[in-house]
Amino acid sequence: MSGHRHPEAEPNRDAFSPRDVRAFIVENLHLKPAPGLQEIVLYTAHPGSGLSRLRTSDAEDAPPYWAYNWAGGTLLARHILNYPDIVGGRRVLDLGAGSGIVGIVARKCGASLVIAAEIDTNAIAAIGLNAAANGVAIEVTSADVLAGSPPDVDVILAGDVFYNPQLAERVLPFLAASRKAGVDVLIGDPRRQSLPLAALKLVAEYAVPDFGDGSTGQGAIGGVFTLADAG
Repeated sequence: MSGHRHPEAEPNRDAFSPRDVRAFIVENLHLKPAPGLQEIVLYTAHPGSGLSRLRTSDAEDAPPYWAYNWAGGTLLARHILNYPDIVGGRRVLDLGAGSGIVGIVARKCGASLVIAAEIDTNAIAAIGLNAAANGVAIEVTSADVLAGSPPDVDVILAGDVFYNPQLAERVLPFLAASRKAGVDVLIGDPRRQSLPLAALKLVAEYAVPDFGDGSTGQGAIGGVFTLADAG
């Protein structure tokens, strides 16, 4: 997930009706190692993937963030691979799961349960395919978890969820309430403008690639954070 607009912003709405999104993803995206995370393979967009054909007639259809590698998810995934005890034997919520990369890594590192929270139906299809390609099982919820009570999990992993002010205003209270209820919270973000740094505590930093850097090979020094009052 991220706030950048996808380059294929204008859909060809007459070209494709996504009755079989999973088949489209398998046939048109490349299954390859994630940048900076060679342990994980993901179905990833490329110039010939034609992702605009997945867009429906819904004017509010989200761009396919799930088909690209965003820094926040990569940051969390790298941190969990370095410190698998964070999730080992624990129940995990992957908030705004996108491609599912964070949840996939959590399962590979021993999480007893991973629930991916994602409202984009195409992303939900991609999560299932990506999880299968990495040999793990992930549950998915399309509910608006931000509108509910703290989830019955041990850890919330939130990558790239502070990409605009409106979402940040919903995410931060949800994470704060979850932390108060005893849930551990980790946030991955390359310090985007809407990240509420004053409310966070830096845990670790990594240099990771972020979508938008193109073929330059440049990366951002991003952070893994927890809430400032989490100790």
